[in-house]
Amino acid sequence: MRILAVTTWLPTPGSPSTGAFVVRDAQAIAGLGHDVRLVHLVPPAQYAEGLVERDTIGGLPVTRVPMGTNDPLQIARAGRELRGMAQHADLVHTMAFSSLLPLAVRRPGAPWVHTEHWSGLTAPQTLPASWQRMLPVLKRLLARPDVATAVCDYLAAPIREVRGPKLTTVVPCIVPVPDPVPARSADDSRLRLVSVGGLIERKDPLLAVDVVTELLLRGHDVRLTLVGQGPLEEQVRERARALDISDRVRLTGPLDRDGVLDQLSRAHLFLGPTRGDNFFVSCAEALVAGRPVVVGSTGGQGEYIDPSVGQTVPTQSARAYADAVESVLERTKGLTAQQISDTVGQRFSVASVAAGYQDAYDRAGHGRR
Repeated sequence: MRILAVTTWLPTPGSPSTGAFVVRDAQAIAGLGHDVRLVHLVPPAQYAEGLVERDTIGGLPVTRVPMGTNDPLQIARAGRELRGMAQHADLVHTMAFSSLLPLAVRRPGAPWVHTEHWSGLTAPQTLPASWQRMLPVLKRLLARPDVATAVCDYLAAPIREVRGPKLTTVVPCIVPVPDPVPARSADDSRLRLVSVGGLIERKDPLLAVDVVTELLLRGHDVRLTLVGQGPLEEQVRERARALDISDRVRLTGPLDRDGVLDQLSRAHLFLGPTRGDNFFVSCAEALVAGRPVVVGSTGGQGEYIDPSVGQTVPTQSARAYADAVESVLERTKGLTAQQISDTVGQRFSVASVAAGYQDAYDRAGHGRR
């Protein structure tokens, strides 16, 4: 089957981690034997990074089409190009909400599947005021594809509200189990925490620093490693200095998958005080790597966290998170890393995700026929 995969999220030289999950999904689909061709809807300004119209990412051919999401003329022009490409495809697969925009007026002739990851649907309060005003109208675009997929039930709920009886199914993110699963450290004289994610308000890295102070007051010799980058980086450093714990808080910047796995292997527990996530990939990565987790409760992460190896926290306070850290460490004391990893197992493997997309494709094709 010829698949035209359309997305506004793909890695670029200036943002190498953006849309990495889209590439993984597309590779999984290609692994089923489908001919997958990616279309990257990219703001014209990004061409200054040295982007070219034709490229290859992850072994898949990529065509870049200029489109700013705030420019109606560019959106209309991109729509015409996409519909022309779709004439040579057996199925169109849009990935991420903004990729719906060029197909808002006229849909492609081929069966159409849409995959959604966007946190703006579940946490609209985090959006700019202009987007919040437009969201009730824009959400109607989700009703147009034949089949929609979401990465978790938490995200699927608002999509189903828009789509009504049209099929919305759950296909999770790909989170492969490391081989081997790194053993847990036998050294419990120090408590090593790791947090992976953007240094942004929604991830609340400042609270993670406060949790370190609370645990120190409780007598724990604790260290925190923050993996990621973002606009709050300097504020994180300032908070650590103000609390006189700069030597206990380390920022690594962004790391690739091997780098993240290395940091997880050194840690006793994953700390993610998020105010809202959908799937929360880094939390799932921690679990399959055999590390217990303490994370915020708003999001889809509670759908896969077994209470024996993790806890979600409904209150954004250092005391609440410190209580959860102590509780989770106590109840996982006798578990091996493999036992923790097995609570998730292969639910998020390449094969499982690919099978979910194949089912969506089959249903979209049957629906159109």
